[in-house]
Amino acid sequence: MRNEMGIQFHSSFLFCCRGFWPDDLSFYRLDLLFPMSFNFTAAIRNVCNDICLRVPDLTHIDMTRVGISFCQTRQNEKYGVFASLTPLKFKDGSSFNRKKTFYWMIPDVYGENKQKILYLLSFYMPRFMNLSLIDKFDTIIHELYHINQDFNGDIRRFQGRCFAHGSSRKKYDHIVQQYVKEWLEKDPPPEIWHFLKMDFKELETKYQGVFGTKFQLPKMKRLTEYELQKYQQNKTS
Repeated sequence: MRNEMGIQFHSSFLFCCRGFWPDDLSFYRLDLLFPMSFNFTAAIRNVCNDICLRVPDLTHIDMTRVGISFCQTRQNEKYGVFASLTPLKFKDGSSFNRKKTFYWMIPDVYGENKQKILYLLSFYMPRFMNLSLIDKFDTIIHELYHINQDFNGDIRRFQGRCFAHGSSRKKYDHIVQQYVKEWLEKDPPPEIWHFLKMDFKELETKYQGVFGTKFQLPKMKRLTEYELQKYQQNKTS
């Protein structure tokens, strides 16, 4: 169900369901429309900002160029995807990827500051909030660690066939756990992450609703070599 402002309602979930593209950069101040409800994407962004500030190996991440998306799961199941990171560039930060006689490109996506974003970090609700506190920390840093060390829109790539997590998923998880420990040892302000102590039902009850920003995943465009040349000429002109 939608109201006249285009805001989508579903049960206790409140979120802005619109993609942020060059021709659509208007934003609703949902925090003003629903002052008693909880802005999940704003709160989790504060957590990510603090992590990237305090964990040295993640300081290359500029959260102003990472879109955070509120995703609703169809069923309230315990198992499944809790969060995901979507890169908005191809390997090594390339804007194009060639396959056979065609080129593929990802359309530009813009954030609230009207700046192009390089990644989409999505959290799946209520599933994510129903994790234990330490598992929530692990999940957040797990996804942040996927961001390329050059912050170029590509994921961090390991050697070998399993380039996303490396040859050992156990080793990847161990690194994530060390980063969680490192962050907590630096005493991040409890007011930043205290909401993560609650499960979704507790959060919903306390704030009379939960809302956040939702990004629409961009669809790749297929270009011929001629179309690619025209596109590049228009970008430089």
